[in-house]
Amino acid sequence: MGKVIGPGSLIADLTGFAPHFPALGETVMGSTLRIGPGGKGSNQMTAAHRAGADVCLIGRRGEDFLGRVLEAHYAAEGMREDRIVIDPKGETGSAFIEVQETDGQNRIIVIFASNTQVSREDVLRAESDFADADAVLCQFETGLTSIEAALELARKYRIPSILNPAPFMDFPKSVFRGVDYVTPNETEAEQYTGVRVETLEDCRKAAERFFEMGVRNVIITLGVRGAYYTNGKDELTVPGIRVKAVETTGAGDAFNGGLACAISEGLDIGTALKFANCTAAISVTRPGSSPSMPQRSEILELMKSEYGIEL
Repeated sequence: MGKVIGPGSLIADLTGFAPHFPALGETVMGSTLRIGPGGKGSNQMTAAHRAGADVCLIGRRGEDFLGRVLEAHYAAEGMREDRIVIDPKGETGSAFIEVQETDGQNRIIVIFASNTQVSREDVLRAESDFADADAVLCQFETGLTSIEAALELARKYRIPSILNPAPFMDFPKSVFRGVDYVTPNETEAEQYTGVRVETLEDCRKAAERFFEMGVRNVIITLGVRGAYYTNGKDELTVPGIRVKAVETTGAGDAFNGGLACAISEGLDIGTALKFANCTAAISVTRPGSSPSMPQRSEILELMKSEYGIEL
């Protein structure tokens, strides 16, 4: 079992399902409302945990109803909470999610709240957990100083670092320097590099811009088309797995959590990408973000049937 650590967001999702997205000024009758755990950090660590990793999430939440939604989730999952700061004066992050029932597409408004207060000090207090970690996983839903501190500790202890640069933030490009794996989707790749990603050649051009920022390996997730990887010399394209999507909200988080688990176990990059692909494919067949993350047994079963790989 590998160990994955990093600062990450804790957000309670309020998800409404409807036949179609409302036009401006339109009211649409929805079918159901669901309240559950979310946030990129929490989602990705849940995915890594269910995939088989020991995880340590560093974050902040309020002492409120939405915070207790997250607390109940971690207790049910058996995930650590000792590196999560509970701020009695803070507000737990929240997300308002619209899901279009015909195709599972979504629109999201996020309120970061306490997540913006996750600090360098919060990360440094967890240094002893970094010392025996096998992968560091970060996103852009916590304060910049917390991300920088986590990446510094990854370099100090020579731990592979994974940076999912989502959502897009106008952070200094220096944050990418020395990162082992950067994992944008097509939209984020364009936002950070200025290269519109539509073809394989576009992937190569965008990757080159990331290399100029100091990244060592680039993985661009391509939705149903799968994922592209390059280290500047070698490249791999892993096709997507065709499934009937119910909700795509947590697909990217599932991919990153699965990838972090695989890398923490020392799997080669080709196998790790397939493991991540299977994690994401299963997640979109279910509603929810954190609740949609598959168990390791399900990922291994799909790995065997889709790629003929047994782990």
